[in-house]
Amino acid sequence: MTRDPMISIELLLDEISENAVRAEWDALAAAGLSSLAAHTAPSNRPHVTLLVRSALEHLDVDALATRAAFEVRLGAPVLFGDGDRRVLARSVIPSSALLALHDDVHSAAGPGDEAPHTAPGAWTPHVTLARRVRLQDLERSLPLVGEELIGTARALRRWDAATRTITELARLR
Repeated sequence: MTRDPMISIELLLDEISENAVRAEWDALAAAGLSSLAAHTAPSNRPHVTLLVRSALEHLDVDALATRAAFEVRLGAPVLFGDGDRRVLARSVIPSSALLALHDDVHSAAGPGDEAPHTAPGAWTPHVTLARRVRLQDLERSLPLVGEELIGTARALRRWDAATRTITELARLR
């Protein structure tokens, strides 16, 4: 799988949860640390990535459109990567509803060139707070991540990095 172009299917949170994550982005930025607050494009919203591919020829949106909203729990910080920099994220505690949605998104998309980190059985659900956080900054970064946050899954969207477009796929009832 190539890095660009990339298409992803993302789960969006309710407004209160999204604002809480943005407050963490802002706290990191205010402390002079790496943060997604610096990325001001309208597409930059707190989300849980469900699927990533270099191409997505088919997605049965009808199979996803009737889903009910469900609780999403953002937990402790988690780090991804290696070397002297990491991605800092909030873990998302897997629930049966979240895992079912993940499976359904992959079924609706059919076979494809999965990014290993979103493939069923290898996926670690999370909401990214910062990229390229220096290891030496972790001691200052981690206390800026709040306690467990309970929110609601509200919508699904498609992000196409090649065209820089967002398409709303479904609002969860």
